[in-house]
Amino acid sequence: EAACKNRPLDLVFIIDSSRSVRPEEFEEVKVFLSKMIDTLDVGERTTRVAVMNYASTVKVEFPLRTYFDKASMKEAVSHIEPLSAGTMTGLAIQTAMDEVFTEEMGTRPATFNIPKVVIIVTDGRPQDQVQDVAASARTSGIKIYAVGVGRADMQSLRVMASEPLDEHVFYVETYGVIEKLTSKFRETFCAVNVCALGTHDCEQICVSNGGSYLCDCYAGYTLSPDKRTCSAVDMCEPGRHECDQICVSNNGSYVCECYEGYILNPDKKTCSAMDMCARGRHDCAQVCVSNDGSYSCDCFEGYTLNPDKKTCSAVDMCAPGRHDCEQVCVRDDLFYTCDCYQGYTLNPDKKTCSRAITSSLLTNEESCKCEAIAALQDSVTSRLEALSMKYILF
Repeated sequence: EAACKNRPLDLVFIIDSSRSVRPEEFEEVKVFLSKMIDTLDVGERTTRVAVMNYASTVKVEFPLRTYFDKASMKEAVSHIEPLSAGTMTGLAIQTAMDEVFTEEMGTRPATFNIPKVVIIVTDGRPQDQVQDVAASARTSGIKIYAVGVGRADMQSLRVMASEPLDEHVFYVETYGVIEKLTSKFRETFCAVNVCALGTHDCEQICVSNGGSYLCDCYAGYTLSPDKRTCSAVDMCEPGRHECDQICVSNNGSYVCECYEGYILNPDKKTCSAMDMCARGRHDCAQVCVSNDGSYSCDCFEGYTLNPDKKTCSAVDMCAPGRHDCEQVCVRDDLFYTCDCYQGYTLNPDKKTCSRAITSSLLTNEESCKCEAIAALQDSVTSRLEALSMKYILF
C-alpha cells in the first residue's frame, strides 16, 4: 500500500514485552511495527518514529531523532529483545513524556503543529497506576491509541486511550492477527489534511475542513476579503483595548501608556498620578505645590514669585501697604520692626507711638528748683510790667 503523504506525525510505539508475551508472539509484534513503518511517510520533515519497550522496566529502543529512513528503522526494530517480567504501563507512559516527547530527543516544537501520537500494544493488565499519568499525557497534547491483545484488560485500555474511545481503543484475539490493524491505522493517519500537505494558500493559519480548508489569522489580525491574506487590526480602536489613558498600536497588538504626570501601574493598563513634587521631579526654587499629576511653584513668606514662575525674590517688607507701623518701619532682612519719631515713644503694641513725657524724668530736688526759678521768673516779670506801666504814666 502507498505510504501516507499528507500528515506528518511524531509517533511513538510503546510495546509490552512482559513475561506473558511469548517469544514468537513478540516477533509478531515486531512484524506489525515493520508493516506500520512501511505505511508511513517516514522522514525528518514528515513522520518521525520512536519505539519503546517495557515490562518491569522501560527501555527507549530509539527516539524520534535517530532514524529518518524506513530501512534503518526496520533494521533497528528487528534487533529489539523482550525484557520479560512485569507490566509497568504507567511508567512507560511517564517515560515517554519525560524522555521521548522532548525537543532534545527529536519532538518538533509546538509551533510546528505536528500531532504527537502514542500507540500502546499490550496483552495484560497494568501493574501500576495508569489513569492519572495517561490523563496527564493527554492534557499535554499526546493522543493515545491503546491496542489490546488476547488477555488484555479492556477497562485499562479505555482508561489510557483518548476520546472518542471507539476510535482509539482496538482489540485483537491473538498476536497472529495483529497485522490486520495496519490498514485501520493507515486509514486513521492518512485522512486528507490539506493544511498538513502545505498545498494551501493561507497567509497565516490554515484550518482543515474535511477534504478542504479555511484560512484564519493570528490574534490581532483580521481576514481580508480575499479570505486568504490577513491585515493588522487597529487594537487601539474604542472597545478593543483596556488602556486607562493612552493606547499605542503595535503591529496587531498594543501597549498602554499614560499622560504626562502619570505613571503606568504594574497591571500595564491603568495609570496613577505621580508626585510631581518629589525630589528631582520639579524645578521650583522654594515651594512645590502638587496638583493631580502636575505642579506649581510658590515662595516662602517674605518672598514673591518671579515672572518665570519658578524662582523667588525677597519682598521689601517696609514698602507701603506691607507693614502696620504708625510712624517708622525698619527693615530687617525678611522681617521688620516699628520705631517712632524723635519726641515719641513706641507703645507696648510695638506698632503705635505716643508723645514722650520728659517731666517724669526730673528728681524731686530738681522739681523744687524749677518751681523756685519759675516763681522768681514770675516775680521779675510782674516787676518789669509794673515799672513799664509807671514809666508810661509819667
